[in-house]
This record gives sequence, C-alpha cells and structure tokens, in this order.
Amino acid sequence: MAAEALARLAGERVDHRFKGLPPDAMGLTVGELAAERRNLFTDGFATPVLALSAERLDHNLRLMETYAQRHGLAFAPHGKTSMAPQLFRRQIEHGAWGITLAVPHQVWVAREFGIRRVFLANELVDGAALRRLGADLAADPDFRFVCYVDSVRGVELMDAALEGAARPVDVVVELAAGKGARTGVRTEAECAAVADAVAAARALRLVGVAGYEGEVPGATPERVRAWLRRLVALAVDFDRAGRFADTDEIVVSAGGSAWFDAVAEVFAEIPDLSLPVLKLLRSGAYVSHDEGHYRRLTPFNRVPAEGALEPAFRLWTQVVSRPSAEQAFVNAGKRDAAYDLDLPLAQVVRRDGAERPASGIEVTALSDQHAWLRTAPGADLEVGDWVGLGLSHPCTSFDKWPLIPVAEADGTVVDYIRTFF
Repeated sequence: MAAEALARLAGERVDHRFKGLPPDAMGLTVGELAAERRNLFTDGFATPVLALSAERLDHNLRLMETYAQRHGLAFAPHGKTSMAPQLFRRQIEHGAWGITLAVPHQVWVAREFGIRRVFLANELVDGAALRRLGADLAADPDFRFVCYVDSVRGVELMDAALEGAARPVDVVVELAAGKGARTGVRTEAECAAVADAVAAARALRLVGVAGYEGEVPGATPERVRAWLRRLVALAVDFDRAGRFADTDEIVVSAGGSAWFDAVAEVFAEIPDLSLPVLKLLRSGAYVSHDEGHYRRLTPFNRVPAEGALEPAFRLWTQVVSRPSAEQAFVNAGKRDAAYDLDLPLAQVVRRDGAERPASGIEVTALSDQHAWLRTAPGADLEVGDWVGLGLSHPCTSFDKWPLIPVAEADGTVVDYIRTFF
C-alpha cells in the first residue's frame, strides 16, 4: 500500500498547482520530469523556486539517526514540519520508530502513505476524528497510535466517542512545561486525576507520560533539565502506583529541535521500571534545518563533537527591479518564503552561470510577492540576476510549496518532494 501510494505521487501530472517548475514540463508526470534530471539553473526552472539540497538532506537524516542510536533513544520525528510522505519514508528508513503529528488530517495523510506508528503530540477530543481513528485501529492490527490527554473532561469525551471500539486508544498524560505554558496538566496531583479517569475509561489505555520542553518559560539548560526530571519522576510515580499494568512498555516522550541534548541527558537517567521504557524523541526541524532560528538554537551548538546539521533549503529568486543604488527587489515574498521568525537571508548571486557571495545585500522586508533588498555601496547586483535566499523556520517554508525540487550541488534535480498541508 505504501509503495503504491508513493508511486502515485510520481504519476501526478505537472500543472498549474506547482510553482517554479519548467513551463515546458507541463503535462509530464513528476516521475518523467525527475527522470530527465534537469538542471535547476539552466533547464527552464522559473523563479521563484524553492529547492532542497540532496546532499544536505541526506546528511541531516543520517546525523539524527546516529544521534538517536548513540543515546539509546527511539525517534519519532515531527512530521508537521514537512508533511511530505517521501520524507516520512526516508525518516523511517533511517531508523525512525514512527512519525509524530499534531492534528487528525496529518494522521490521515501519514496513514495513506503506510505509516504504521503515529504519536499525536496533541490532545484529540473531536468525535468524528476519534470514530475514524477507532475504525482504523480495528481494521489494521499493525497500526500503533498514541496521543496526549490533559483533562478529565477530555478523557470523558474520548471515551464517549470511542464507545464500542474494538481496540483501546493508547494515551499519555501530558505534563505542562510550567505556568503559562501551552497545553498539559499543571500539577502532579492533577496528572493523577487524569490517569484515574483513563483507568475508568473503557476505550483508553494509559501507556506513559509526555510533554514539550520547548514551552518551558524562560528556558535555560537548568530549567529544561529540571522540567524533564519532573516528567521522569511522574513516570516513576505512575509505575510504582501500578498505572501501566495494561501495557507492555512505558512511553516517556519529549524533545523538540532546540533541547534534544537535554532530553538525551535526562532520559539516560531513567531508572529501571517494571516494564521496558520507550524513550521517544520527537524533533522534526532537523530534516531541512535552517539559516536562522534553528541554526541559532540547535543543540549541536552545545555539543559540536556530535556533529552539525546543515541548512538544506534555498529559495532562488530573480532581481526584477533596481530602482536605485541602495535598493533592489526580487520576485519572491510572503507567499514564497518563511517570515514568521526571521526574514530570509541573501546568500549568493548567480549571473551567467557564475555564483558569488551576496556581499552587501540584505533583505529588509517582504511584500506578498516581493522581497525588499538593501544594497550597500558597490554591491554588484543587476536586473535579471538570481539571488539565493536562506530561510528560517522549516515549518513555514515547506507549507508554501506543494512540490519541491531536490537538487544536487551542481544543480541536477534528482527528485521532487510532494507536501500535503
């Protein structure tokens, strides 16, 4: 089923839905276009066009696979970053336990493409979605699904929607990261009350605890580790109270893209419990990394001996206006580039097949379809030049591009990544 679904992606026709592709490729299938191995710079691709580096993508996949193995962590990378089933499949091939997701639609996408283990890092109380989930679990004995719970009311809504379900839904109690944080139970006493409600529910099974350390207020290494130790202590207390008697392993899960070194450190301290422990890391932004937010925050800055992620995105734009010596405009804006955390970064300029650093060129603002460039005295930039932009925040880069070329260092496009947002 998964192979057939992925094959159908290659059978999609190139048409108006997909930005930046060569106009003369219209009518080809994606697979046929990929087989032509066109060059991003010389074979008709139209600006703006977002590309992923084939080499850097492969590097990042291998690096996190190695990191998780080295630290004894199971890995369920957050799929909401890319919503790209081809990347989900590559993550699984690189040792991922499963895929983390955030909302039901994302689960249905993953299931369509054969993902058998899903960790929903969110509460799920929608009746229609729960009924479909119950049917999916009944139809596929190999489908493993785990989601958060953080309230007695939520547990009751889930149990009512799942009445008569053939298999229970596995849940983990979400511990909030602190006062003013996002979702999650605020105190250990309230966690116990939610766990009691799960025990009384016929359609649910408590399998562990989880949370998101990225929401720790005023996060520092010390505060993040302190919260992670609270999470571990909660798992230990639940185990001692016999709350995991109905499962065969205990799930303890955390880990975004900014603090996975702290997760590895604290999860290594988990004592022996009554059952095996699935130490589940959920970092997602690593797959493409970025040139801004995560480049600053990545834990590999703190543990350089363990390697370094490489930014894999580049948005290729073209100078369409040069109204003054201090200003230029390229043809990509908010519809094309992530801008919620940082503006794009001008990196390189291409002219007549030659590439050079974008010295003296800065992106200062974005309109819907233009980036505003400030050019320093002497900056060599002309109308028609291609400008390669680095992007910040992968999650809002992927979602603007339904089909993304994957290019090797010389510009040869070897694949196309389909996204589903």
